[in-house]
Amino acid sequence: MSDPIAAALQTYVDTGAMAGAATLIWRRGRELQTCAVGWADIAAGRPMARDTLFRIASMSKPVTSVAAMTLLQDGLFSLDDPITTVAPEFADMRVVRDPSGPLDDTDPAARSITFGDLLTHRSGLTYGGLHPGPLADAYAAALGGDIDSPVAPDAWIAGLAALPLIDQPGAAFHYGHSTDLLGQLLARIEGVPLGQVLARRVFAPLGMTDTGFLVPPDQRHRRASLYGFSAAGVIEPRQTASAGSSLPERPDDMAYESGGQGLWSTLDDYLAFARLFVEGGGPLLQPHAYELMVRNRLTEPQRQAATMMGMPVFLPGHGFGLGLATVLDPATASYTRGKGGVGTVSWPGALGGWWQADPTDGSVMIFLAHNVLDLDLADQGIGLGVYGAIGDFHSLGTQLKA
Repeated sequence: MSDPIAAALQTYVDTGAMAGAATLIWRRGRELQTCAVGWADIAAGRPMARDTLFRIASMSKPVTSVAAMTLLQDGLFSLDDPITTVAPEFADMRVVRDPSGPLDDTDPAARSITFGDLLTHRSGLTYGGLHPGPLADAYAAALGGDIDSPVAPDAWIAGLAALPLIDQPGAAFHYGHSTDLLGQLLARIEGVPLGQVLARRVFAPLGMTDTGFLVPPDQRHRRASLYGFSAAGVIEPRQTASAGSSLPERPDDMAYESGGQGLWSTLDDYLAFARLFVEGGGPLLQPHAYELMVRNRLTEPQRQAATMMGMPVFLPGHGFGLGLATVLDPATASYTRGKGGVGTVSWPGALGGWWQADPTDGSVMIFLAHNVLDLDLADQGIGLGVYGAIGDFHSLGTQLKA
Protein backbone atom coordinates (compact mmCIF):
# COMPACT_ATOMS: atom_id res chain seq x y z
CA MET A 1 0.00 0.00 0.00
CA SER A 2 1.83 3.08 -1.28
CA ASP A 3 -0.23 5.64 0.63
CA PRO A 4 1.28 5.88 4.15
CA ILE A 5 -2.00 7.28 5.51
CA ALA A 6 -4.02 4.38 4.12
CA ALA A 7 -1.47 1.93 5.51
CA ALA A 8 -1.60 3.51 8.95
CA LEU A 9 -5.39 3.56 9.04
CA GLN A 10 -5.60 -0.03 7.83
CA THR A 11 -3.84 -1.13 11.02
CA TYR A 12 -6.74 0.27 13.04
CA VAL A 13 -9.17 -1.73 10.92
CA ASP A 14 -7.07 -4.89 11.13
CA THR A 15 -6.89 -4.68 14.93
CA GLY A 16 -10.62 -4.03 15.29
CA ALA A 17 -10.21 -0.48 16.57
CA MET A 18 -12.56 0.91 13.91
CA ALA A 19 -14.69 -0.40 11.07
CA GLY A 20 -13.30 1.96 8.46
CA ALA A 21 -12.68 5.55 7.47
CA ALA A 22 -12.43 7.84 4.46
CA THR A 23 -9.95 10.70 4.19
CA LEU A 24 -9.09 13.59 1.91
CA ILE A 25 -6.35 16.24 1.88
CA TRP A 26 -6.51 19.26 -0.41
CA ARG A 27 -3.94 22.02 -0.57
CA ARG A 28 -3.80 25.14 -2.74
CA GLY A 29 -6.19 23.84 -5.33
CA ARG A 30 -4.78 20.32 -5.54
CA GLU A 31 -5.91 17.04 -4.06
CA LEU A 32 -2.89 15.55 -2.30
CA GLN A 33 -4.42 12.45 -0.77
CA THR A 34 -7.59 10.46 -0.48
CA CYS A 35 -8.31 6.95 0.70
CA ALA A 36 -11.13 4.73 1.87
CA VAL A 37 -10.11 1.88 4.18
CA GLY A 38 -12.09 -0.82 5.92
CA TRP A 39 -15.80 -1.40 5.78
CA ALA A 40 -18.91 0.69 5.32
CA ASP A 41 -20.85 -2.43 6.28
CA ILE A 42 -18.96 -5.36 7.76
CA ALA A 43 -21.74 -7.97 7.60
CA ALA A 44 -22.55 -7.15 3.99
CA GLY A 45 -18.89 -7.07 3.01
CA ARG A 46 -19.35 -3.58 1.57
CA PRO A 47 -16.08 -1.66 1.56
CA MET A 48 -15.69 1.98 2.43
CA ALA A 49 -15.67 4.24 -0.63
CA ARG A 50 -14.88 7.82 -1.49
CA ASP A 51 -18.59 8.60 -1.91
CA THR A 52 -19.75 6.82 1.27
CA LEU A 53 -22.34 8.84 3.20
CA PHE A 54 -21.68 9.56 6.88
CA ARG A 55 -23.58 11.15 9.69
CA ILE A 56 -21.26 14.06 10.40
CA ALA A 57 -22.78 14.85 13.84
CA SER A 58 -21.40 18.13 15.21
CA MET A 59 -19.56 18.87 11.98
CA SER A 60 -23.07 20.13 11.16
CA LYS A 61 -22.58 23.08 13.51
CA PRO A 62 -20.17 25.06 11.29
CA VAL A 63 -22.53 24.52 8.33
CA THR A 64 -25.52 25.96 10.20
CA SER A 65 -23.31 28.78 11.48
CA VAL A 66 -22.25 29.71 7.95
CA ALA A 67 -25.89 29.75 6.87
CA ALA A 68 -26.61 32.10 9.78
CA MET A 69 -23.85 34.44 8.64
CA THR A 70 -25.43 34.70 5.19
CA LEU A 71 -28.64 35.89 6.86
CA LEU A 72 -26.61 38.34 8.92
CA GLN A 73 -25.07 39.66 5.70
CA ASP A 74 -28.58 40.18 4.36
CA GLY A 75 -29.44 42.31 7.39
CA LEU A 76 -31.97 39.85 8.80
CA PHE A 77 -30.41 39.96 12.27
CA SER A 78 -27.28 41.21 14.04
CA LEU A 79 -25.11 39.44 16.60
CA ASP A 80 -26.36 41.69 19.40
CA ASP A 81 -30.06 41.25 18.60
CA PRO A 82 -32.01 39.38 21.29
CA ILE A 83 -33.47 36.14 19.97
CA THR A 84 -36.83 37.18 21.40
CA THR A 85 -37.31 39.19 18.20
CA VAL A 86 -37.83 35.81 16.50
CA ALA A 87 -38.65 33.54 19.47
CA PRO A 88 -40.67 35.44 22.09
CA GLU A 89 -40.86 32.16 24.01
CA PHE A 90 -37.43 33.06 25.44
CA ALA A 91 -38.59 36.15 27.30
CA ASP A 92 -38.27 36.01 31.10
CA MET A 93 -35.75 33.16 31.24
CA ARG A 94 -34.53 31.72 34.55
CA VAL A 95 -31.08 30.39 35.46
CA VAL A 96 -30.78 27.30 37.65
CA ARG A 97 -28.41 27.74 40.59
CA ASP A 98 -27.07 24.19 40.41
CA PRO A 99 -27.31 22.22 37.12
CA SER A 100 -27.40 19.01 39.17
CA GLY A 101 -29.98 20.30 41.63
CA PRO A 102 -33.70 21.08 41.64
CA LEU A 103 -34.92 22.90 38.55
CA ASP A 104 -37.12 25.34 40.48
CA ASP A 105 -34.16 26.81 42.39
CA THR A 106 -33.43 29.64 39.99
CA ASP A 107 -32.52 33.27 39.52
CA PRO A 108 -33.82 35.54 36.76
CA ALA A 109 -31.67 35.91 33.63
CA ALA A 110 -29.88 39.26 33.71
CA ARG A 111 -30.46 39.84 30.00
CA SER A 112 -31.85 38.21 26.88
CA ILE A 113 -30.00 35.59 24.87
CA THR A 114 -28.58 37.11 21.68
CA PHE A 115 -27.80 35.58 18.30
CA GLY A 116 -24.13 36.09 19.13
CA ASP A 117 -24.60 34.03 22.29
CA LEU A 118 -25.95 31.13 20.23
CA LEU A 119 -23.06 31.29 17.76
CA THR A 120 -20.48 31.23 20.59
CA HIS A 121 -22.26 28.74 22.91
CA ARG A 122 -22.60 31.42 25.57
CA SER A 123 -26.40 31.24 25.68
CA GLY A 124 -26.67 29.27 28.93
CA LEU A 125 -28.17 26.32 27.03
CA THR A 126 -26.62 22.87 27.33
CA TYR A 127 -27.13 19.21 26.40
CA GLY A 128 -29.18 17.45 29.03
CA GLY A 129 -26.95 14.39 28.89
CA LEU A 130 -24.02 16.42 30.20
CA HIS A 131 -25.84 16.94 33.51
CA PRO A 132 -27.29 13.65 34.83
CA GLY A 133 -30.27 14.17 37.09
CA PRO A 134 -33.36 16.36 36.88
CA LEU A 135 -31.98 18.50 34.07
CA ALA A 136 -31.21 15.52 31.84
CA ASP A 137 -34.70 14.12 32.39
CA ALA A 138 -36.31 17.48 31.68
CA TYR A 139 -34.34 17.98 28.45
CA ALA A 140 -35.24 14.50 27.20
CA ALA A 141 -38.93 14.93 28.01
CA ALA A 142 -39.15 18.34 26.34
CA LEU A 143 -36.95 17.82 23.29
CA GLY A 144 -36.80 14.12 22.43
CA GLY A 145 -33.66 12.74 20.76
CA ASP A 146 -30.78 15.11 20.14
CA ILE A 147 -30.62 14.22 16.42
CA ASP A 148 -33.94 12.62 15.47
CA SER A 149 -36.81 14.02 17.51
CA PRO A 150 -40.59 13.54 17.12
CA VAL A 151 -41.12 16.99 18.67
CA ALA A 152 -42.20 19.49 16.00
CA PRO A 153 -40.05 22.63 15.63
CA ASP A 154 -42.38 25.13 17.34
CA ALA A 155 -43.02 22.72 20.21
CA TRP A 156 -39.27 22.04 20.43
CA ILE A 157 -38.54 25.77 20.73
CA ALA A 158 -41.26 26.18 23.37
CA GLY A 159 -40.00 23.14 25.28
CA LEU A 160 -36.44 24.45 25.35
CA ALA A 161 -37.59 27.89 26.44
CA ALA A 162 -39.48 26.37 29.36
CA LEU A 163 -36.27 24.86 30.77
CA PRO A 164 -33.91 26.86 32.98
CA LEU A 165 -30.56 28.00 31.66
CA ILE A 166 -27.44 26.71 33.40
CA ASP A 167 -25.66 30.08 33.31
CA GLN A 168 -26.33 33.73 32.64
CA PRO A 169 -26.44 34.61 28.91
CA GLY A 170 -23.02 35.70 27.73
CA ALA A 171 -21.22 34.52 30.86
CA ALA A 172 -19.46 31.34 29.77
CA PHE A 173 -18.99 28.71 27.05
CA HIS A 174 -21.37 25.78 27.55
CA TYR A 175 -21.59 23.23 24.75
CA GLY A 176 -25.14 22.29 23.89
CA HIS A 177 -28.27 23.04 21.89
CA SER A 178 -27.29 26.59 20.95
CA THR A 179 -26.72 25.68 17.29
CA ASP A 180 -29.92 23.61 17.16
CA LEU A 181 -31.87 26.60 18.39
CA LEU A 182 -30.03 28.86 15.96
CA GLY A 183 -31.09 26.59 13.11
CA GLN A 184 -34.73 26.70 14.19
CA LEU A 185 -34.59 30.50 14.33
CA LEU A 186 -33.14 30.64 10.80
CA ALA A 187 -36.08 28.53 9.68
CA ARG A 188 -38.52 30.93 11.36
CA ILE A 189 -36.88 33.95 9.78
CA GLU A 190 -36.98 32.38 6.31
CA GLY A 191 -40.42 30.80 6.79
CA VAL A 192 -39.27 27.38 5.53
CA PRO A 193 -37.75 24.27 7.17
CA LEU A 194 -34.08 24.46 8.10
CA GLY A 195 -33.15 21.92 5.43
CA GLN A 196 -34.46 24.27 2.77
CA VAL A 197 -32.56 27.20 4.29
CA LEU A 198 -29.30 25.23 4.16
CA ALA A 199 -30.00 23.94 0.67
CA ARG A 200 -30.61 27.41 -0.76
CA ARG A 201 -27.92 29.29 1.13
CA VAL A 202 -25.12 26.70 1.38
CA PHE A 203 -25.58 23.39 -0.42
CA ALA A 204 -26.77 24.60 -3.83
CA PRO A 205 -24.22 27.43 -4.20
CA LEU A 206 -21.37 25.08 -3.24
CA GLY A 207 -22.58 22.07 -5.21
CA MET A 208 -23.05 19.91 -2.11
CA THR A 209 -25.44 17.45 -3.74
CA ASP A 210 -25.06 14.69 -1.13
CA THR A 211 -25.58 16.68 2.08
CA GLY A 212 -28.85 16.89 3.99
CA PHE A 213 -30.84 15.72 6.99
CA LEU A 214 -32.42 12.82 5.10
CA VAL A 215 -30.71 10.42 2.70
CA PRO A 216 -32.97 9.73 -0.33
CA PRO A 217 -34.10 6.09 -0.55
CA ASP A 218 -32.19 5.50 -3.78
CA GLN A 219 -28.93 6.59 -2.11
CA ARG A 220 -29.23 4.71 1.18
CA HIS A 221 -27.05 1.89 -0.05
CA ARG A 222 -24.14 4.36 0.18
CA ARG A 223 -24.50 4.97 3.91
CA ALA A 224 -21.87 3.79 6.35
CA SER A 225 -23.36 1.60 9.07
CA LEU A 226 -22.95 2.64 12.68
CA TYR A 227 -20.49 0.71 14.87
CA GLY A 228 -19.70 0.72 18.56
CA PHE A 229 -17.97 -1.65 20.94
CA SER A 230 -18.95 -4.32 23.42
CA ALA A 231 -17.77 -4.25 27.02
CA ALA A 232 -15.02 -6.62 25.90
CA GLY A 233 -13.83 -4.09 23.33
CA VAL A 234 -15.13 -5.99 20.31
CA ILE A 235 -16.54 -3.93 17.45
CA GLU A 236 -20.28 -4.43 16.93
CA PRO A 237 -23.09 -2.88 14.85
CA ARG A 238 -25.36 -0.28 16.42
CA GLN A 239 -28.83 0.82 15.40
CA THR A 240 -28.64 4.30 16.90
CA ALA A 241 -26.07 6.93 17.82
CA SER A 242 -25.01 7.54 21.43
CA ALA A 243 -27.76 7.54 24.07
CA GLY A 244 -30.40 6.84 21.43
CA SER A 245 -30.00 10.31 19.96
CA SER A 246 -30.87 9.04 16.47
CA LEU A 247 -33.37 6.55 15.09
CA PRO A 248 -32.45 3.44 13.08
CA GLU A 249 -34.24 5.08 10.15
CA ARG A 250 -35.35 8.70 10.19
CA PRO A 251 -38.99 9.00 9.04
CA ASP A 252 -39.38 10.89 5.77
CA ASP A 253 -41.96 13.18 7.38
CA MET A 254 -40.02 14.03 10.55
CA ALA A 255 -40.23 17.83 10.89
CA TYR A 256 -37.48 18.54 13.43
CA GLU A 257 -34.02 19.01 11.88
CA SER A 258 -30.94 19.27 14.07
CA GLY A 259 -28.69 22.03 12.79
CA GLY A 260 -26.20 21.05 15.46
CA GLN A 261 -25.85 17.33 14.73
CA GLY A 262 -28.20 16.05 12.06
CA LEU A 263 -26.51 16.25 8.65
CA TRP A 264 -25.27 13.45 6.41
CA SER A 265 -22.43 14.27 4.03
CA THR A 266 -19.43 12.98 2.06
CA LEU A 267 -15.74 13.77 1.70
CA ASP A 268 -16.22 15.82 -1.46
CA ASP A 269 -19.24 17.74 -0.21
CA TYR A 270 -17.51 18.70 3.02
CA LEU A 271 -14.42 19.73 1.07
CA ALA A 272 -16.60 22.15 -0.91
CA PHE A 273 -17.76 23.60 2.41
CA ALA A 274 -14.39 23.67 4.18
CA ARG A 275 -12.72 25.48 1.29
CA LEU A 276 -14.64 28.58 2.40
CA PHE A 277 -12.12 28.91 5.23
CA VAL A 278 -9.02 28.85 3.04
CA GLU A 279 -10.55 31.11 0.39
CA GLY A 280 -11.50 34.06 2.55
CA GLY A 281 -15.15 33.05 2.71
CA GLY A 282 -15.38 31.86 -0.87
CA PRO A 283 -18.62 32.54 -2.70
CA LEU A 284 -20.79 32.65 0.43
CA LEU A 285 -19.18 34.91 3.04
CA GLN A 286 -18.26 38.53 2.63
CA PRO A 287 -14.87 39.47 4.13
CA HIS A 288 -16.32 41.00 7.30
CA ALA A 289 -18.51 37.93 7.94
CA TYR A 290 -15.57 35.60 7.36
CA GLU A 291 -13.40 37.58 9.79
CA LEU A 292 -16.16 37.51 12.41
CA MET A 293 -16.35 33.71 12.17
CA VAL A 294 -12.64 32.92 12.44
CA ARG A 295 -11.68 35.47 15.11
CA ASN A 296 -11.72 34.30 18.74
CA ARG A 297 -14.74 35.67 20.62
CA LEU A 298 -14.07 34.18 24.07
CA THR A 299 -12.34 35.98 26.91
CA GLU A 300 -9.32 34.35 28.49
CA PRO A 301 -11.30 33.28 31.60
CA GLN A 302 -14.03 31.83 29.35
CA ARG A 303 -11.50 29.81 27.37
CA GLN A 304 -9.86 28.48 30.53
CA ALA A 305 -13.14 27.61 32.25
CA ALA A 306 -14.78 25.81 29.31
CA THR A 307 -15.19 22.12 30.12
CA MET A 308 -17.21 19.19 28.83
CA MET A 309 -17.61 15.99 30.85
CA GLY A 310 -14.94 17.30 33.19
CA MET A 311 -12.36 17.82 30.45
CA PRO A 312 -11.11 21.15 29.04
CA VAL A 313 -12.72 22.08 25.73
CA PHE A 314 -9.82 24.27 24.63
CA LEU A 315 -6.07 23.96 25.04
CA PRO A 316 -4.16 27.25 25.41
CA GLY A 317 -3.64 27.42 21.67
CA HIS A 318 -7.34 27.48 20.81
CA GLY A 319 -10.15 29.99 20.90
CA PHE A 320 -13.67 29.92 19.53
CA GLY A 321 -15.14 32.17 16.87
CA LEU A 322 -18.67 31.87 15.51
CA GLY A 323 -19.52 28.19 15.25
CA LEU A 324 -15.98 26.76 15.17
CA ALA A 325 -12.69 26.60 17.01
CA THR A 326 -9.81 28.75 15.82
CA VAL A 327 -6.06 28.43 16.38
CA LEU A 328 -4.46 31.27 18.33
CA ASP A 329 -1.05 29.73 19.01
CA PRO A 330 0.14 26.87 16.76
CA ALA A 331 2.72 25.77 19.35
CA THR A 332 0.10 24.93 21.98
CA ALA A 333 -2.77 23.86 19.71
CA SER A 334 -3.89 20.22 19.43
CA TYR A 335 -5.17 18.44 16.33
CA THR A 336 -8.39 17.64 18.23
CA ARG A 337 -9.57 21.23 17.66
CA GLY A 338 -7.38 21.84 14.62
CA LYS A 339 -3.61 22.25 14.56
CA GLY A 340 -2.11 24.49 11.90
CA GLY A 341 -1.23 28.11 11.43
CA VAL A 342 -2.97 30.99 13.17
CA GLY A 343 -6.58 31.10 12.02
CA THR A 344 -6.88 27.37 11.32
CA VAL A 345 -10.49 26.40 12.04
CA SER A 346 -12.12 23.11 12.97
CA TRP A 347 -14.96 21.44 14.83
CA PRO A 348 -15.22 17.64 15.08
CA GLY A 349 -18.18 15.28 15.22
CA ALA A 350 -18.95 12.80 17.99
CA LEU A 351 -19.14 9.87 15.56
CA GLY A 352 -15.48 10.16 14.64
CA GLY A 353 -15.68 12.81 11.94
CA TRP A 354 -12.94 15.47 11.94
CA TRP A 355 -11.71 18.27 9.70
CA GLN A 356 -9.61 21.39 9.64
CA ALA A 357 -8.98 24.25 7.23
CA ASP A 358 -5.66 26.11 7.45
CA PRO A 359 -5.60 29.42 5.56
CA THR A 360 -1.85 29.81 6.09
CA ASP A 361 -1.03 26.98 3.68
CA GLY A 362 -4.38 26.74 1.89
CA SER A 363 -5.05 23.21 3.13
CA VAL A 364 -8.15 21.23 4.06
CA MET A 365 -7.99 17.85 5.83
CA ILE A 366 -11.08 15.66 6.32
CA PHE A 367 -11.51 12.35 8.16
CA LEU A 368 -14.90 10.62 8.25
CA ALA A 369 -15.90 7.53 10.22
CA HIS A 370 -18.83 6.07 12.12
CA ASN A 371 -17.76 5.30 15.68
CA VAL A 372 -20.44 5.33 18.38
CA LEU A 373 -18.75 6.21 21.65
CA ASP A 374 -20.21 4.97 24.95
CA LEU A 375 -18.99 7.22 27.75
CA ASP A 376 -18.83 4.47 30.36
CA LEU A 377 -16.72 2.31 28.03
CA ALA A 378 -14.60 5.27 26.95
CA ASP A 379 -13.63 5.73 30.61
CA GLN A 380 -12.08 2.25 30.32
CA GLY A 381 -10.29 3.17 27.10
CA ILE A 382 -12.71 1.24 24.88
CA GLY A 383 -13.73 2.78 21.56
CA LEU A 384 -11.03 5.44 21.45
CA GLY A 385 -9.01 3.95 18.61
CA VAL A 386 -10.60 6.22 16.02
CA TYR A 387 -9.03 9.23 17.75
CA GLY A 388 -5.61 7.66 17.44
CA ALA A 389 -6.37 7.16 13.75
CA ILE A 390 -7.25 10.84 13.39
CA GLY A 391 -4.00 11.78 15.11
CA ASP A 392 -2.01 9.60 12.70
CA PHE A 393 -3.92 11.06 9.75
CA HIS A 394 -3.12 14.59 10.85
CA SER A 395 0.54 13.85 11.58
CA LEU A 396 1.17 12.06 8.29
CA GLY A 397 -0.97 14.46 6.32
CA THR A 398 0.92 17.53 7.42
CA GLN A 399 4.11 15.92 6.12
CA LEU A 400 2.80 15.49 2.57
CA LYS A 401 4.52 17.61 -0.01
CA ALA A 402 2.52 19.40 -2.68
